[in-house]
Amino acid sequence: MIAVKRKADWVGPTVPLCIYGFCSMMRPIEPFMTEFLTGPYKNLTTEQVTRQVYPVWTYSSLVLLIPVLLVTDFLRYKPVIILQGFSQLTAFLLVLVGSGVRSAQFAFFSYSIAVAADVACLSYIYSVVSPSFYQRVTGYVKGAVLLGYGLGALLGQLLVSLGGVSLYCLAIVTLVSVSIALITSFFLPMPETSLFHKGTCSAQQGSSGEDSHDSESQDFSTWMKSVMAARHVARMLRTLALDCKKCYSSIAVLFFCIWAATGRCGFYQVTGYVQLLWVYKQPHNFTAYNGAVDGISTLAGAAATVAVGHLSLEWSVWGELVLGGFTFLIAGALFLMDLTDSIWISYTCFFIFKTVYMQLSTICTFQIAKMLNRERYALVFGMNSFVGTILQSVLTAIVISSKSLQLTITLQFLIYASYFVAISLLFTVRGVYTLLHMNRLAGGNQAERAVNLPEASRL
Repeated sequence: MIAVKRKADWVGPTVPLCIYGFCSMMRPIEPFMTEFLTGPYKNLTTEQVTRQVYPVWTYSSLVLLIPVLLVTDFLRYKPVIILQGFSQLTAFLLVLVGSGVRSAQFAFFSYSIAVAADVACLSYIYSVVSPSFYQRVTGYVKGAVLLGYGLGALLGQLLVSLGGVSLYCLAIVTLVSVSIALITSFFLPMPETSLFHKGTCSAQQGSSGEDSHDSESQDFSTWMKSVMAARHVARMLRTLALDCKKCYSSIAVLFFCIWAATGRCGFYQVTGYVQLLWVYKQPHNFTAYNGAVDGISTLAGAAATVAVGHLSLEWSVWGELVLGGFTFLIAGALFLMDLTDSIWISYTCFFIFKTVYMQLSTICTFQIAKMLNRERYALVFGMNSFVGTILQSVLTAIVISSKSLQLTITLQFLIYASYFVAISLLFTVRGVYTLLHMNRLAGGNQAERAVNLPEASRL
């Protein structure tokens, strides 16, 4: 009976969140977004899309992450998820009906709000399930998100290649899917009151019991409520700062957070501009199989993500070494993707890149969640996203901005590959150190136990 109840505790909120994640990510137009914007539907040039449109969501996400981060815990996650659904709906509506560079920029600004609100989704699920289920629910939620994106990409490919459906119709299907996601978000169960909200309510309730029969006592009561609320806000901000310091003072948490932030930066740069690389590799028929490759790689990543959720490994010992080794595989795939002249090899490298990244991202997510105070998931995940977006903005400003180096797309991907090599070296060195340190500690404990054994036991 207890086992059934415990299962219901995590299944109840996980199922609607998985449905929301699936529908919000089933966007068949996305693998063909570059062609949609540069084709006869919007008539933008490749230069406009590269320098003026795509960078908007990077810079906007950087500005929006902090406000979203600050209100996520206070609003108890669900309203921010609803905001994310509404922002996606607005973005794809503007993509569908808008025209010109300005409209496309507004669409990507709205999309950046949805990206900034990503922190609320996993923070939400961790706030309503027991820590013993973190690894499992992380795999399910991320698997549903990737499954939605993968099936959406494959659906787009099939409709375009076999059904002769226009990209405009794919945009309509995308709009319907994100609309269903927005509706689903309203059915998510509300988490229990956060510490911030609970403290504020208790402060207000404590002062509401005062007698206020005349105007002076009413004014005094109002003033006391304001003072107590202000003191509570100040106290919670101090607690927030101390929690942040405590979380990042743990070396284990810090390194998983470093990978989460740096990996996010590299992933979004690669996926955001890979279509432009494929334009360069195959200029006359560059979108022939974009949807299929994107969809298959995402589905493979989803399967790997769910598998990781059930994998038994001593992550505290092997986690950093796993991150370092597989990040090197990502770097190698990017180097080959950039240097090859074959579109098929480039597709294969992208498949490896995306599949491996999804596994490593899932490992980081549930490992961070295991070591945190559950009321501060939004803080740490939001800070990771913020740092990753800062790095992404710096990369964008250096290699893409019209006022900087303006590197070619092949040189851009050479920099992205080198970026992942640096990450791989950092985590490989750290992983080897951790492994040697753990072995040394284990050897010391065994020697101590041997010294403490009775004489008869040593014979």
